[in-house]
Amino acid sequence: MQFAREVIRIEAEALLGVAERLGPEFDRAVSLLLSCRGRAVVTGVGKSGAIARKLAGILSSTGTPALFLHPAEGVHGDLGVVTQDDVVIILSYSGESDEIVNILPVIKRIGAASIGITRARESSLTSFCDVVLDVTVEKEACPLGLAPTSSTTAMLALGDALALAVMRERRFTREDFALFHPAGALGRRLILRARDLMRSGDEMAVCRTSDSLRDVMFAITRARAGAACIVDGEGSFKGILTDGDIRRHLLSGGALDAPAEEVMTANPLTIGPDDLAVEGLHVMEERKIGDLPVIEDGRPVGVLMLKDVVRAGLV
Repeated sequence: MQFAREVIRIEAEALLGVAERLGPEFDRAVSLLLSCRGRAVVTGVGKSGAIARKLAGILSSTGTPALFLHPAEGVHGDLGVVTQDDVVIILSYSGESDEIVNILPVIKRIGAASIGITRARESSLTSFCDVVLDVTVEKEACPLGLAPTSSTTAMLALGDALALAVMRERRFTREDFALFHPAGALGRRLILRARDLMRSGDEMAVCRTSDSLRDVMFAITRARAGAACIVDGEGSFKGILTDGDIRRHLLSGGALDAPAEEVMTANPLTIGPDDLAVEGLHVMEERKIGDLPVIEDGRPVGVLMLKDVVRAGLV
């Protein structure tokens, strides 16, 4: 346990050192990515390659089109993905990895801009790149001083800082993020509208204020719903009547031939078809209801049901 704490402390101190040394070169790197007309091509080998893959992923998901290029595959044809409109981000702590050094002349010939993430010591990489971001660490957390630990943690954090700074400058929003993550819970919450989940047509019950409770009950049953939207003679929404309302009315001695308007809940909470479905979820959870009318231009167009929202994964 004590050794584990020491490893984490060493890596944390390495991160603080990187943060303190950040300077104008970081702003230049952000500017390069913001002005890039192509993509960010991220490359690295070994442990740095694993960090490079992650950096390409977070760039892509936060508004900067990016891809990972394996340098060993690059010299066998994959460098064809790089264009003069791209920015190549090269991760190598030593700056002298053979696979990296081999692709540098080709990147220069293509004419792509370059950002190096490496240690400050003079190397083939530092002399090549347009911008160099310093991830020098005092020591690796590995007790042998061999396995990349503090250095890769520093690369990871600096890569995140770079991607998120660019995201911030792009004014990338939660809605933009959701667009790239439609299968995730956040994406569904920010994309799905009431109209996407509401029940409409034959799956919703609509009755008039003058209809008897018996008719309303049959309409709810036919629609396999939990409530009916109640409208006036012109089709304007007036209230909601649930099967539970009908049962409670009967248990209190009421008759089935009573008109719907006597038992319905008038002017209930509603939602618009273009409102986020998650907003309807919050209303239903707060009021402990299972059905929420969807109203457009004063008329019911659907019903949002709690069980459908839950099934869609918004909870």
